[in-house]
Amino acid sequence: MISTALAIQNATGDAVVDFSTLIMAKTITNSRETMTEEEFTNALFSYSAHLASLTATLVSSACLTKEQLDEMISTIKEMEQMGKDAL
Repeated sequence: MISTALAIQNATGDAVVDFSTLIMAKTITNSRETMTEEEFTNALFSYSAHLASLTATLVSSACLTKEQLDEMISTIKEMEQMGKDAL
């Protein structure tokens, strides 16, 4: 349990200090004064989505085995297909 919590904490930290995450944050910070309100809002949304997605990916990789990840991806694809078939 403690090792899982530490793995999640490390994965979250890795997402925050990831090179692409830092570049996005730096760009938003440095460009804030030249952005319109809409551009700034879109940039913040993109940054937040990137950070959340990367965190989820890294946490999943830290907590699940390769077989479990493959099974999860397969299940997601099956559910997406069922959704498409229902439409």
